[in-house]
Formats: sequence, C-alpha cells, structure tokens
Amino acid sequence: NSVWVSTDHDEIEKVAKQFGAQVHRRSPEVSQDSSTSLEAIREFLNHHQEVDIVGNIQATSPCLHPSDLIKVADLIQKEGFDSVFSVVRRHQFRWSEVKKGENKMTEPQNLNPAKRYRRQDWPGELYENGSFYFAKRHLIEKGYLQGGKMAYYEMRAEHSVDIDIDIDWPIAEQRVLSFGYFGKEPLKEVKLLVCSIDGCLTNGRIYVTEDQKEMVSYDYRDIVGINLLKKRGIEVRLISERDCSKTLPAMQLECVAEVNATDKLQVLEDWRKYIGLSWKEVAYLGNEESDVECLKKAGMSGVPADACAVAQKAAGYICKSSGGCGAVREFAEHIFLLLEKVNSARKQ
Repeated sequence: NSVWVSTDHDEIEKVAKQFGAQVHRRSPEVSQDSSTSLEAIREFLNHHQEVDIVGNIQATSPCLHPSDLIKVADLIQKEGFDSVFSVVRRHQFRWSEVKKGENKMTEPQNLNPAKRYRRQDWPGELYENGSFYFAKRHLIEKGYLQGGKMAYYEMRAEHSVDIDIDIDWPIAEQRVLSFGYFGKEPLKEVKLLVCSIDGCLTNGRIYVTEDQKEMVSYDYRDIVGINLLKKRGIEVRLISERDCSKTLPAMQLECVAEVNATDKLQVLEDWRKYIGLSWKEVAYLGNEESDVECLKKAGMSGVPADACAVAQKAAGYICKSSGGCGAVREFAEHIFLLLEKVNSARKQ
C-alpha cells in the first residue's frame, strides 16, 4: 500500500523522495554498521501501527521485478501465508569443508560420486538469494522475518543478483541493463540508431596498400544486425570523424552517413530534429571521447567492449563484443529487448 525508504542519510532521503517513496528517518541506534534489517523494520513498525504486512526489499538486489512482488503479496493476502522469502535454484555440488591442519577427507554433501549425474539433468537445490522477505506484523514483533506458515518464492536466475562485494557490481549492472529497467520515464520505441563507423562498425584499424588506398574490415554479423533493425522500421545512420566516403560504398549498407564530422552532437541533433524524434527515440553506439555527449543525450546508448573509459562511463550498455566484432549486432539485440518491453507495456 505504500513504499518507504529507511535511512539516516540526507542524500538518500532526497533521491528516495524524487522517485516517489516516503522516508522513515532511522534513529542512530539502528544505523550502526552492525545493525540488522530486522532492527530497522521493528523500529519502523513502532511508528506505524497501521501496517500489518511488511515487504522488506533489499537494495542490494537490483533485478527484482514488480511482477514478482505482486505474486508474493498475493501469497500472504489471499493464500494466508505468514511469511514468504525469495530463493533461486542452483546446480552446484557441495563438499564438506576440511580446515587446515585437520587430518580428514572431504565428503560429498549432495551427490554420490560413484553415480555422478550431469548437472543439467539434476533439478538442483533452492538457496535464499536475499532479494526480499515478506512477513506479517506479529512475526516481526517476535523477532522473526521467517516463521509461521512459510512459503518460498522461486525467482528466475537472471533476476537473482546480490551485491555483497565490489566485484558483484559490474555483474549486477549488466544484468539490470539486460533484464531490468530502462528508467522511470515511460518507455518509447527506438526509431533511429546512429552508429560511429570507426571502432564500432569496424575495429578501428586502417590498412593502407602500396598505392595509398585504404581498407577496413567489418563483421558480417553487424551487417545482419543493421538489416534486422531496418526490417523493424528503425532507421540506421552512420557517423565518422574522418573521411571514409570511399570505403563506405563497398559495404553496401544503404545508410545515410556523415563523414568529417567535427561536432557529432550537432549532427545528431540536426538528424533528430529533421526526422522529428524525441531523444528517447534515439539510440547511439559510440566508442571514443568524441561520442560522450551523444551517448549522454541519446535515450539508449551503448559502447563496444573495447571502448575508451570515458565512453564506457557515459554509456547505458557495454557490449560483450568489441568494435568490428559483432558489437552492432549485440546492441541491436538490446534494442529489440526494449521493443519487447514497450509492446508488453502497451498490452498491459
């Protein structure tokens, strides 16, 4: 019925309110490094007698989807469970730990080595993933987040991400971009993709023959990606800082291209206005410092895996593929994912 952020931090309070949440200011007693979520929730309940059910959503699990929460709320409100928590299915074989200095052997915990089966043929085991804990008030007042008539809710593996240490962050970031959200504003279809030629469509290398002719290489997968975008009604345009007008015709892309572009953002702005699009309807794939402002402006932005650091920081999506090695096709797939989300939202 209401969404609250529990914090003792001014900046977190400001951001929470910007996104429509209400804020509960934590007391110093439950804001210590050693404080638990349960302590913070019990303090909240002391100030809100009207609350009967609490859904504790962990900020360190950013791939949680609203559809999951709706189903969990139904388990408590309609099916009479006292507590529901999130789990994920893992296919991992466990062995007993042998501490250093102990004179004993490890033992299998969930498999028989003599009859070892393929992990894909094994149903696996359920593990808490820390995404959320729902519980009724009477349980929390007794000091429990799990108890009474309990149920688990199995989340999809791609939505199950938990940030515990710093190396979990880039994994979570890519999961959110692939399976999560595209911002708070209403989704809009991408109608224009502008792609930097050098370092995105090509690998950035220029081969020069003895008679001073230039040659570049590109990946046919990227050509397929561009053609797929066109079939979906998305216009594709190309841009380059250098004069590559002689090599472009050989690619047979049939795309509008701007070469010798000293101000890429101005070119992008002119194209956007000419076609009559909002920035939310523009996607941009770049890889250099000269692409940064375009990446920031576009509604959807991406860079190849080998893009420079400042471009990666400005982009919304970092491809697994390098420039000239399938990055355009990969970014096209990312755009198709957005289109699926737009169509799904329209149906709802």
